[in-house]
Amino acid sequence: MVLAGTLVFFAVKKEHNKLALYFLLLFAVPPYRSEIWGMGVMNFLFAIDHPRLLALMVLLPVYLYLRMQKGIERFGTNWPDKLLAGYLILQFSLILPASTLTNVARVGVFYPFIDIFLPYYVASRSLRDLRDFREALMAFAIAALLLSTVGVFEFARHWLIYSPLKDALDVRSKLVSYLGRGDDLRAVGTPGDAIVLGYVIAVGMAFFLYLKKSVPDPRVWMLGMGLLIAGLVSPLSRGPWLGAAVIVLVFVLTGPHRVRGLTRLSLFGVLALPLAMATPVGDKILDYLPWVGTAETKTVDYRADLLERAVSVIMVNPYFGSFDFMGASEFQDLATGSGFIDIVNTYVGVALARGLVGLFLFVGVFAVTIYRIIKAMRRVTNKEDERYLLGQALFSALVGILVIIGTVSSVSVVPVVYWSVAGLGVGYARMLENETATTMHPAAETT
Repeated sequence: MVLAGTLVFFAVKKEHNKLALYFLLLFAVPPYRSEIWGMGVMNFLFAIDHPRLLALMVLLPVYLYLRMQKGIERFGTNWPDKLLAGYLILQFSLILPASTLTNVARVGVFYPFIDIFLPYYVASRSLRDLRDFREALMAFAIAALLLSTVGVFEFARHWLIYSPLKDALDVRSKLVSYLGRGDDLRAVGTPGDAIVLGYVIAVGMAFFLYLKKSVPDPRVWMLGMGLLIAGLVSPLSRGPWLGAAVIVLVFVLTGPHRVRGLTRLSLFGVLALPLAMATPVGDKILDYLPWVGTAETKTVDYRADLLERAVSVIMVNPYFGSFDFMGASEFQDLATGSGFIDIVNTYVGVALARGLVGLFLFVGVFAVTIYRIIKAMRRVTNKEDERYLLGQALFSALVGILVIIGTVSSVSVVPVVYWSVAGLGVGYARMLENETATTMHPAAETT
């Protein structure tokens, strides 16, 4: 961590778009976590992993810099900010009476600050124009392309590349573990989990759709999209497949040529399906599809059963949830041999721990951000304009994220990505609002 932090420290100084650098490095290695020794004063200072190191080395200096700059929107001035602040305050209030002072400082203050606030704040404030947004989304898309390459390799070779790192770094982690579906190995890449790998690639696909006009050669863009699709297939995860389909559909429906886009999409499906079915992989994919396939249906049944039981537990403490919900009798027969209960639904996890009030604040951040994106897109009269295209990508990415997190808990880089994309949406809406204000009051710009 010290060596990596030193390299990042010098790299940050040379990079004008810090968020782009953050996205490019976010998936460089698995987020293995280890505790920093407390020097005898306390059990440990805090747990560090790769995303937290990047937050401290890249995002924290940007946050401190932006706070001192004039013209930067103060946190709490818009509704997504307010809802996020309410969510963080609620989380702190619920932890305060139930834990020790040192744990409250870690779990209630420090972790939310670096894991939630910093990605959201920097993404929503640091990008000022289209060039900044283009660079940030391109960095994320490049990272997704690299992950797709790793995923395809792991799937084809039945070898998790990053698995030996756990022993080399002497860390205990449930990430990067061999897990099959049928006769195939599910790729996990650096996110360390099959669903999370698909989730990251699906978001990267939304951003790559936006970058189509930025790639000079259409054939190169098609090759890149083909690699992302192959990478999406490699984890054999239904949730990201569904989310990616929603992303593409929303992107097409919000575009300037909806009928033509839907026609092309339908033709692609009609032509691609027979070709895929002619290969052994095509048969397997069809068998793994939700509601259609018959393979591994127990995971779908588990999610339905979990949701039914979770509703009963939530209703015991409906408003503010409970931190000991794992001990509820309804969940005990869902535990694995090690006693672990996988809450494979982010919304359920939030409602169990923070109640319906917490769930309202959590969903509210994304709902209001989506509303602001749509409102900003309507300001762009030319639907072929890159600014409108950027709004399409962020809108479709957020909708896809909201679908996918219903199938996975907030593990690994899942929360970092959705808070960052929410921040990008807020920043996009602010950029369009500022452009409108400048157009209406040109004298203010001159002054």
